[in-house]
Amino acid sequence: MASRRQRRRTGADRFWPEPQAQAWGGPGADPDPSGTDDGEQPSAPRVPRDPEAAARSICLRLLTVEPRTRSQLAEAMQRKDIPAAVADGILDRFTEAGLIDDQAFARAWVESRHHSRGLSRRALSNELRRRGVADDDVREAVETLDPDEEVATARQIVERKLRSTRGQPPDARARRLVGTLARKGYGAALSYRIVREALEAEGIDEPGLADALDDPGPELSLEEEGQR
Repeated sequence: MASRRQRRRTGADRFWPEPQAQAWGGPGADPDPSGTDDGEQPSAPRVPRDPEAAARSICLRLLTVEPRTRSQLAEAMQRKDIPAAVADGILDRFTEAGLIDDQAFARAWVESRHHSRGLSRRALSNELRRRGVADDDVREAVETLDPDEEVATARQIVERKLRSTRGQPPDARARRLVGTLARKGYGAALSYRIVREALEAEGIDEPGLADALDDPGPELSLEEEGQR
């Protein structure tokens, strides 16, 4: 490795920081706080020398990429071994400054995900809860979605899917269409009604269609839909 004098002459100090410049641990700390060399067991979690500065940096970096909930930021700091008391203090300050707003996050999430993915109220509620939004904020956000708009969106989804199912047996088409709505969180009764209306509008009214709608076949769960 180049000597200290050589590094200063070439500017390589940017790539070989002095031990005191390490952000995590004390002087001489291993740059990788997850463990040690030579096959030794991983060391205990290392609290940053300046936990408050590290916590601010984590939150600002994540919020610069996209809005986050308080719970998401808390989890990110926990992974970096920020003490809980420090993390709570930073989260409170960011909330007071308006940088964290779970209510605004939930409203924006509902509007964006419904229009871009066609997700139902139920699917949107599940996604928000997985991101740590409180139940009251979830309910308030999904209530901004008009029920008539939700039905209209479900019809649009079926209409788009109809084109790709033409030529298939009516019962297979019915199962696919109902499954598409189920993956986006729409309930069985609404899904069956919309699919039946769409197929009947094409002049399809066969005896086996009702049975197909009563047994739509395997469907993805809402959790799987959220990962798509």
